[in-house]
Amino acid sequence: MKHVDVSVFQQAKAGNYHCGDSYFYKETEREFVCAIADGLGSGEFAKESSQIVIDIIKENMNTNIETIIKKCNEQLHGKRGVVVGILKIDFQTAMYSFSSIGNIGILIIAENQKKKRNIPNAGYLAGYHCSFKVIREKLQPNMMFLMFSDGVTDKDLSQKYLTTKNAQEITYIFKHVNDSPRYDDTTLIAMHYKRAD
Repeated sequence: MKHVDVSVFQQAKAGNYHCGDSYFYKETEREFVCAIADGLGSGEFAKESSQIVIDIIKENMNTNIETIIKKCNEQLHGKRGVVVGILKIDFQTAMYSFSSIGNIGILIIAENQKKKRNIPNAGYLAGYHCSFKVIREKLQPNMMFLMFSDGVTDKDLSQKYLTTKNAQEITYIFKHVNDSPRYDDTTLIAMHYKRAD
């Protein structure tokens, strides 16, 4: 039985074939991991850098977020820079942890509809020293997690439909409410954590 329902909306910036955002999510018996990487700029080279980061996250998903981000940073030396967000939900400890660097946002909506939006760490990964912090908090049943790249606006995030507990409904409505061309590569991942047993 899955603990987390996931739905993804992704669209390239108007006029571009390649979306510079890459993403990954996976659930195991022990944990759930989700990440978005956004290559700076847009197009093919942005995609190359963001995919490097996602490949490293896939290979190292069982390690902690600090280790993952350091490994990603090392591999980007001489490449286009990347902003990144990583969320891990630990089913055994009933804790979740996340970190975001640059403009990858994470919005957490509790069962009582209370919203909490993180303030990302400044900067980006490009092979140079980058300071960041990882937030760790208690997991509660029926939480919604929304992770998004900079194509999702503050206006988008204020919409009522985001408070539903149906991940598919959130991305479906987002797609149809925002049917006009996007001015940035856009990725929105909606995740509903259902239970703690």
